[in-house]
Amino acid sequence: MEIANRVGRPNTAHTEIDAPFDPAAFGLREIGNLASWTVSSCKPGCGIEALRDEDTELFWQSDGPQPHRLNIHFSRLVSIVSIRIYLDFDADESYSPTRITLLAGTGYHDLIPFSDLNFDQPKGWIGVPLDHVGGCSDGKTLRAFLVQVRIVENYQNGKDTHVRGLKFYSRDGERAVREPEWMADPELR
Repeated sequence: MEIANRVGRPNTAHTEIDAPFDPAAFGLREIGNLASWTVSSCKPGCGIEALRDEDTELFWQSDGPQPHRLNIHFSRLVSIVSIRIYLDFDADESYSPTRITLLAGTGYHDLIPFSDLNFDQPKGWIGVPLDHVGGCSDGKTLRAFLVQVRIVENYQNGKDTHVRGLKFYSRDGERAVREPEWMADPELR
């Protein structure tokens, strides 16, 4: 695992209001469909299906004590070059997260925080900084089996939270899911 622990003050996330984003134009593809998604809790009708839907009017709503967790578990090691979260303070108010921590690892036993985001009335798609995660030659590629998104705090100390979108992108020219080298040898398979 090539994840560097982020040190220093938390990031203040830059929000983009309805900024157009075409992953193909950047040579990226969304890989969330390759993962198994679980949540710490959800209200009926506001689960993973709503979070994964392209419609940002739909949302995941937690239903339990903080921190709220989204677990995105890939069956193989993936190379993630971009993570984007959709939040809407105007629609969600006290359900809006003000602090989110992202962690990654090979499983639940070795999760390492790689980004701590603070928000002030977020609206739109928010890019998660991957500047110091260490993977690949650029040092900006997160390589992990599991990514956990922890909603640590909400606006006005709200109990439950809304997240309207969460996307994971990999380079389209590369295989996001890599097979070990021994898989290519028919005698070893």
